[in-house]
Parts: sequence; structure tokens; C-alpha cells
Amino acid sequence: MIKTIYNIINIIYSKSLAKTFKKQKRFFCHYPQKIVGSKHISIGDNCFFGRNGVLSAWESHNNQQFTPEIQIGNDCEFGEYNHITATNKIIIGNGLLTGRWVTITDNSHGNTDIDNLKLKPIDRKIFSKGPVIIGNNVWIGDKATILPNVTIGDGAVIAANAVVTKDVPAYCVAAGNPAKIIKKANSNG
Repeated sequence: MIKTIYNIINIIYSKSLAKTFKKQKRFFCHYPQKIVGSKHISIGDNCFFGRNGVLSAWESHNNQQFTPEIQIGNDCEFGEYNHITATNKIIIGNGLLTGRWVTITDNSHGNTDIDNLKLKPIDRKIFSKGPVIIGNNVWIGDKATILPNVTIGDGAVIAANAVVTKDVPAYCVAAGNPAKIIKKANSNG
């Protein structure tokens, strides 16, 4: 009975959120989600978001203005507590699967020069080194972090707890902090 009520709440919640996005098709998420800048977010068909996610496309911070864009392909599943945040651009292909507590960001609070480091982080200008592009059929494990200016190729696997600071080619496995390629797939598996 309680599970049925919870499912009904999630369906109603998903339908009410869906109306706010720039574009979306069939979309389901667990309550609650934190959504910022939904008019800059496009979600493909048949996507699922676990509970307590954060999906933010920031238009402004202090006196800065941004033109953020988040595009999510079809058939993507995001685990609980995922955090996707953009001031620039994040593009995610079809068939993405993530574990829990995954962070995908194209921005940070300031550069690491001495003048910025003297400021409180919240007072630093938001800085983006570049967009994040994630290909089709990518698997990102629990607690992995994808940082700005990174492209992850089709079929790549990002291991749990990895911190991705550089591009990951298609059909490779990346692990560690910072993430390094530990396996390149071949036709023999």
C-alpha cells in the first residue's frame, strides 16, 4: 500500500516537473529532485532519475550571466544523489547508466590563482574550462566525478570513485584519481 502511494506521488511529481523543461519526452523521477534552470534542460525519451538528484543549469551567479545548456539523450538512467551542473554545456548521449552520488560539472568556483584563492569560494567568479560531452552507452560508477572540458567516448566505463579530468576514448575503462585508462576493449572482450 505504501509503495503504491509512493509510486503515485512519483508519477504526479514527474509529470509536474516535466512541464518545466525546455524539451522532454517520457520522463520519470523519484521525489525529491532539485531542479534549477529547467528551461535550459532537454531530456530525451524514457529517462529515469533516482531520488535526491540535483540538475542545475545556472543562468547567473553574483554579477555573472551564463547561457547554460544541458542535453540528455534517450534511455538514460541516473542513480540517486546525482549532481549535474552547467554554466556552459553538458551533452549526454543515449543509454547512459550511472551509479549513485555521481557528479558531472562543467564549472567551478574560480581559478586557482592567488587572487581567487584569497576570496571565499562562494564569492569567486564561476569558471568553466569547457563543456562536458558524454557519448552513447556510457556507464559511470558510484561516486565518480566528471570535470569540465572532458569528452567521454561511446561505450566507455568510468569506474567507481574515478575523477575524470581528461578525455576518455570510446570503449575504454578509466579508473583512479585522476582517472587513467586501465583497459581498451577489443573484439575478443
